[in-house]
Parts: sequence; structure tokens; C-alpha cells
Amino acid sequence: MSERALNPSPTAIGIDIGGTGIKGGIVDLSAGKLIGERVRIDTPKPATPAAVAEVVAQIVSELAARAEAPEAQGPVGVAFPAIIHRGVARSAANVDKSWIGTDVDALFTERLGRTVHVMNDADAAGLAEARFGAGEGIEGTVLVITLGTGIGSALIHDGVLVPNVELGHLEIDSAVAETRASASARERDELSWKEYAKRLQRFFSHVEFLFSPTLFIIGGGISKRAEDYLPRLSLDTPITVATSKNNAGIVGAALQWGLSQP
Repeated sequence: MSERALNPSPTAIGIDIGGTGIKGGIVDLSAGKLIGERVRIDTPKPATPAAVAEVVAQIVSELAARAEAPEAQGPVGVAFPAIIHRGVARSAANVDKSWIGTDVDALFTERLGRTVHVMNDADAAGLAEARFGAGEGIEGTVLVITLGTGIGSALIHDGVLVPNVELGHLEIDSAVAETRASASARERDELSWKEYAKRLQRFFSHVEFLFSPTLFIIGGGISKRAEDYLPRLSLDTPITVATSKNNAGIVGAALQWGLSQP
């Protein structure tokens, strides 16, 4: 990934678009932390490009009105639940299928009237953890796995992000992994934590075999309940919770304004 010109502001706005909610916050770029409270609005249904763009504009407008907001025309980073290649969505796992082929960078830039850079949501979480979180300074392969509406993944090797690694779409036991082991699958199937841990075990064991990582980092909303399932997993690889927890996507989205998509 190549560097863009440096943002002169020490802060930036980050937006994290999920299947159930769209969150945003002002991020201190030197510390990788949110300044003030984040804003959250339910993801519209259907989550079409126009509908989502309106919610993003509403969140950015609210954040931009705060005293600690960056300059009025400062760039905005967006984490999006899709494969993103040069700003264009190439998949749409948990949003409307009309996103496929959409130039998300251009859509949001036009709607907000300021430069917007978009990246995969799990990659955003991975970037945050590599720069400021549990993956900081870790050599070898670090895998950040986000458990939410689906399963997102970010692969970081020696501190460098390898984008668009979609491990949630691995087929395990004749099923796509995220349909069985995501946080939404646990709720849908009304699984106990013990039952859910068994599904996670199958997923993590398979990924561990494929990548031999140095560290697993767990993100997503369910990371707040890590004590209910992580102790039940048996892996050779150390596993820990994302330092930014459910804010990792916002932080990573704000950080990535200086990075171009491959």
C-alpha cells in the first residue's frame, strides 16, 4: 500500500458501516483513540448506496459540528463490509447487492463534499490493532478476526496489512464459516456460549492450520463478551481481544486516509 500526502490535522473522522449499525467518531491520529462519544445510527433497510450515504452524511455532519472536529474539509475514512479494490466494492455480504461495482469512494466523496477513502471493515480493524493495539510490534502473521453480522478478517505480516483476506467465506464442513460462527449466527440459532465456542473452535482450528499465525486478535461487538467463549477455545496460537474492541473499525477507518487501496 502506498502513502498519500500527510494529513496536517492530528484528528480525522472515521466511519464504520456494519450490517446492523453505522458508527462514527473523531479519532486522535497520534494515539489511535476516539475523542468524545461516538455516534451510532441503525443501518437502513434496505442498505442501498443512496440510503447508506445519507446516514453517513448525517453522522459526519453531527461530528463536524463538535468543537474538537478536524478542519471542515478534512478527509473522512470509511470502513465498509465488502471487498474494496481501488475504492470500488467487489462484494456485498451484509449490505444490499446493488453495492457490487459501486465506486464507494466517489459516492461518499460526492455526497459529503469532501475527500473520502474507503477500505474493508475488517482491514480497518486490523490496521488499528497493528498500529496502536494488540498487534503493535508483533512480528510474523497476525490475524484480526471480527465477529459480528458476518466474520471479517485482516491479515497483517510484520506490521504490513494484506487487504481483502475474506476468511469468513471459507467453506468448513460444507458451510460458509460466517453462516455458522458469526455473532449473528449465535443469536439466530440461540446457542449457549459453550455451543458457540464449539463452532468457533472449528473455525479457528482450520484457520490456524492454514496460516500458522503468531497471534489471533478478536474484534467486533461480541469481543465485549470474550470471557464467555475465549477460555473455552484450545489453540496453539495465542488469542486476545482487540484493544479498541468495537471501536477498532472507526479508528482504522480514520487512520487509513493516508493509504491507497491496492
